[in-house]
Formats: sequence, structure tokens, C-alpha cells
Amino acid sequence: MKLSPAYRIAATILHGFDEYRSRFKQITLDANRRFRDAAWREAQQASAERINLYQEKVDETLGRLQRTFDEDILTHCECWREAKGHYVELIGQRLDYELAETYFNSLFCSIFHHRHIRDDWMFVNSSRDAASHHSGIELCRHIAVEGDWSRAIAEALEGAELGMEFIDLGHCGHLARDFLVEHLPQGLADGTDTEIELLKSVFYRNKGAYLVGRIHRDGEQVPLVLPVLHEEGKGLHLDTVLIEPDEVSIIFSFTRVYFQVDATVPREFVAYLHMLMPDKPISELYAAIGFFKHGKTEFFRALNQQIARREDKFIIAPGVRGMVMAVFVLPSHRTVFKIIKDRFDPSKAMSRDNVREKYGLVKRHDRVGRMADTQEFSYLVSRKDHFDPECLEHLLEVAPTNVYLKDDKVIIKHCYTERMMTPLNLYLEQCDETETRAVLKDYGNAIKQMAAANIFPGDMLLKNFGVTRHGRVIFYDYDEVSYLTECNFRHIPEPLYPEQELADEPWYSVGPNDIFPEEFGPFLFANVQLRKLFFELHPELFDADYWKSLQAAITDGQVIDVYPYRNKQRFASDPGGLTY
Repeated sequence: MKLSPAYRIAATILHGFDEYRSRFKQITLDANRRFRDAAWREAQQASAERINLYQEKVDETLGRLQRTFDEDILTHCECWREAKGHYVELIGQRLDYELAETYFNSLFCSIFHHRHIRDDWMFVNSSRDAASHHSGIELCRHIAVEGDWSRAIAEALEGAELGMEFIDLGHCGHLARDFLVEHLPQGLADGTDTEIELLKSVFYRNKGAYLVGRIHRDGEQVPLVLPVLHEEGKGLHLDTVLIEPDEVSIIFSFTRVYFQVDATVPREFVAYLHMLMPDKPISELYAAIGFFKHGKTEFFRALNQQIARREDKFIIAPGVRGMVMAVFVLPSHRTVFKIIKDRFDPSKAMSRDNVREKYGLVKRHDRVGRMADTQEFSYLVSRKDHFDPECLEHLLEVAPTNVYLKDDKVIIKHCYTERMMTPLNLYLEQCDETETRAVLKDYGNAIKQMAAANIFPGDMLLKNFGVTRHGRVIFYDYDEVSYLTECNFRHIPEPLYPEQELADEPWYSVGPNDIFPEEFGPFLFANVQLRKLFFELHPELFDADYWKSLQAAITDGQVIDVYPYRNKQRFASDPGGLTY
């Protein structure tokens, strides 16, 4: 029996998806070995490889389709309607069907260049009602507390099968017990039938292994995260216990590199995480465990639903307008849209390709909780009346090759999306004294932590940073980002005579990569009081030797620790090395 072209297209796409999933799982499962071996540099490389893997496999599959089928077949929409039907049957029993649908979409969009987005030909909506399908696979393990927190936590840690011994498992249990008895609601702390429930799969990221689940009893629950660190040459120790929903949400933040975790049934796995963090979008949870492309699919579906409600319109983003990007927002969806302008301000000596390279760099890099994750879209289409007139006029003026009208539709050829935050400069305008001090402290910490990950933001102006709902300062303007090790940090030379210091031009040579930290104060803060406070909080940032010491540590191969929770929450002091 001769198979139809449509069936063969579906089978070819599924074959490519299987290759992607096989390699994805291989990289993910090897995280345990990297953790045991303290192979931290290798872990960073594996993270970048896994991010790049998706597009690599899509490109391979596309090449296979183009070699096998004539162009008139591949570009015939009715053929794709039939192929979609076959594909639905082929993935009918898969536990990762939603990821397979997104892979199909990626191939369709590669063929049609992100046009013809219709549910007839691709999966604008999923082929399944998720609520009506359940795998029956048990995701969690359960530990009865029975009034003995030390024993229960020790059992929870030992049951994770991390492949190494704890330095002192009993001590870890005692530390956790003391914390939980003090901080848990009394009904959970004292209840004899309280239970610890943990996902069987361990979450690996950077130098940590995280056990994730909840503590629950009689309908009452708190999330639970147990971060475990590998103290090289000694063994494992429990670093802290996290039970506050906001703290757990920060662990899974859109500002962090994706976890390496084996999620056999992705949709049910994400549903469990969403139960622990109900305020976090499903799209971000998919991305947090490495499925960022399906996270993009979920984001797109949620965005379409929000737009259809017509609660508000797209408006120009509040704050100072950018020199490279035109930025607009949909307030009810808490989403920022960024479009590269046709022409940049004269001070920005770069091209559109340079900007896209910078955003790609950040996507692949360890974001250490201080850089916003982005999703990249091509040919977004919306109705003209979904835009505030002033916003639409601005986009058409500054990016006419990227934004255009077709009848009553607005076509956006290319844009980035990010989670909405309050620009730091606006946040500071409405702060009291205590809030100002806290946010400036975190602003400096954000700069230091990015530097620890070999990232220099370039343009460190307040307007390029945002403040999340948790009060964390996040960098989100990437057009001047670079590797820290590419910068040349210098002290300002002493003038040879007084007239040099008074001259309009500097008395010393300045190279293209030269940076003078002593000049940061006036550059960052027009307000003298803010400048003085920031210097009081972070004097080292104004010293070229501090930056050089970070460069030396990175060049020497150190992977500097940046923890996704506050240092004061940790049970033990750091075993050694630089930390932030």
C-alpha cells in the first residue's frame, strides 16, 4: 500500500520529534552525573546545548522534508490539513503529545514563514482536552511525618537517590526540623497525619539539586523545596528549606536558566507545579523545565484568549522610550512587546542583526535570576482596534519595515515578549526611604550577579532594569550586553597638570572596550542623594580592581555561586569560593 504524501510528512515530522526528545532526555538525565562529578562548566555547556537542540532538530527535519517532497506539495495547505489529521493519530498514545504538537507547528511555520496560522493546518489549539486524559503514572513519593520531622526530612533526602552520601544526614534533618517547627502553620507542624509529598524527579540547575513538592494535611498545604548542594571532596548537604510561595516562585522565575529535570508526563508535571504556584503562568512553568518552545505555544494561546476578552488595548510602555527598541504592553496580560526600530539613535552604533545576536546570547546564557527570559515571535497578527491609536501611530512611525497594516489587521513581522515589570527609574520615584534602600541594594546585587555569570550589561541605566512583583531587580535591555571578560576595566589616570582635569575632553586615551567604573556614579544617578546611597551600599562597583578580580576568577575557570534564595536563609556558610 502506497502511503500518501500527507502521511509521510506527518511521519517525517514525528521522526524528527523523536530524535529531539531522545537527545533532550539524554542531556537531562546526565544532569545527575554532572552533579555527582561537580562538573559545573559541563553543566553550563549542557544547558546551552539543550536550548540550541530544538532549532537544530527542526532545521534537520525541515531539510529532510525539502529533500523528500516537491515544493508544491510542501506548500499546499490542504496537504497539511491531511497531515495534521494523520499526526493526531500518530501521537494519540503519547505522554508528551502537547510537545509533539508544538514541534509540528514549528515545521509548518518554517515552511510557510509564520503565515497562514490557522487551526485547520496546524495546532493553534491542542487536539486534546487535557482534563479528559490522565496517564495514571504516579509522579510523587510520600513520606509520613508522624511527629518526627528530623526522620521524615532525612528520609526525603535519602530517597532522592542523588548518587552520593550526605556529610551528616542526621544534622540536615535536625536543621530542617528546627526551621519547619518554627515557620510552619501549627496545624501542619503538629499534625500527626501531616505528609511530605515530593516529585520523584530531581530538579538540577547550576550547582544545586532541588527536591520539589509540598507539605500537606486535611486540605491545608505549603510548597516545599529542599536545595541540596555538593560540597566538593566531602559530600552533600541540605542548604536551606523553602516553604513560602513567593520564595518557591522565585526559584522557578522567568529570570533563571531552565531546570534539568526528567518530566515523563510534561502536562501532568506542569499541572503539579501549577498547584504549588497558582500565580505563575503555565507558559513559564513549561519553560522552567526546558520546554521553552511549548511555553511559547501556551503563551500565544493565553495571549489570544486575553485579547479576545477586550479588557484593554495595546499601549506604549510607561517609562523612558528606548533608543533601539519600540516597546508596548498589554496591561491585563502583564506582557511587554519589543520591536527593533528601523533606525537607532546616533549613539547606538549597531545593527538589527547585532541586537538579535545579543538576545540570542542571553537566551543561551545562565541568567542567574537577573535577566528576563524572552520569547521571539514572527508575524504576529492582531486587529487594528486592539491598539491604542497613539501606540499604533508610534510603531508605524519608528518601525515601518517591521510593523504594517493590511486591511483592519496589524502585522508585526518580528518582536520579543517579556514579563512586564515596573521600570526601576519609575519605581524609585514612588519609594519611601526604606524601599529605596532595599531596591538600590538589590540593583547592585543584580549587577554583581550578572558579572559573576560573565555578563556585563553595558548600559546600566535605571531605565533598563525592572522590579518584579517580588521586589527583585531584573535587567531587560540587552542591546549592549557583552561578556565581562571582553571588557577592559581601567582606573582613570591621574592628570599630569590641573588644566588637563578641567578640559572638555579626557586627557587619556579611551579604547572601544574601555570601562571606567569611577565614572558610574554621575552616569547612573542624576540624583546626588541616590548616588551617595548607592556608593555606600556597593562601593566595590566603582573600583576597577573589583571587576578585574571577577574577570580573573572567570578566566581561571571558577563557576561562581549565585543562589536563587537569600544568603541569610542558608543553613551553612559557603564551603569556599566566591558567592553572591
